Amino acid sequence: MARLPRLILPDKPHHVILRGNNRQAIFFSDLDREHMLATLAEAASQYRVAVHAYVLMDNHLHLLLTPPSADALSRMMQSLGRRYVGWFNARHQRSGTLWEGRFRAGLIEGERHLLACMRYIELNPVRAGLCAEAAQWPWSSAAHHLGLARNVLVSEHEMYWQLGNTPFEREHAYREFMAQGVGASEQAQFTEAVLRGRPVGSDAFLKPLATEHAAVVTRRPRGRPRKTNA
Repeated sequence: MARLPRLILPDKPHHVILRGNNRQAIFFSDLDREHMLATLAEAASQYRVAVHAYVLMDNHLHLLLTPPSADALSRMMQSLGRRYVGWFNARHQRSGTLWEGRFRAGLIEGERHLLACMRYIELNPVRAGLCAEAAQWPWSSAAHHLGLARNVLVSEHEMYWQLGNTPFEREHAYREFMAQGVGASEQAQFTEAVLRGRPVGSDAFLKPLATEHAAVVTRRPRGRPRKTNA
């Protein structure tokens, strides 16, 4: 079967997910997670991709990225995947693939949905029952956005800066936004969109995209809906 096309646009945010093959763990220890973040920082810097938010779970990771070109995002993710797998296999004396196929990516309308996507990503450990509050999970960008720890990997998006004129105002506003949580419909929207490679946005945002990228924007799932636990 032919691969479905991705819709990746330069200078636009994208929600990206990379999952372990057959839902297997991709991190066995904190050292694994530290190496993933170091590799992510190097790959993002090499291809000039901005990392706005992230979370590392046991068997997958979420990223919110803005690339300078469509090619840059693909190259960054390919580099990240190859370099981490090589290190991981050597460290744990294993061989073979680690990932469930290609990375998944979905375009995000920055003005309307970027902060909601950040919240969805950073609340993932809370939804999974790994912690009571997002900032308690050390393997995400939540503590940075809430003003509890400085994270040099994070490039704050313009929409985050619009939350306030000072760091304190931005952190306070984002804390209140996080406290609202993620509703079931919003969770399903972001999960299904990234797994199917569909953009998330308003009708005004999607309509012009549908003209040039109809195969992606109007994509419909085949068969029965998949159960997801992203």
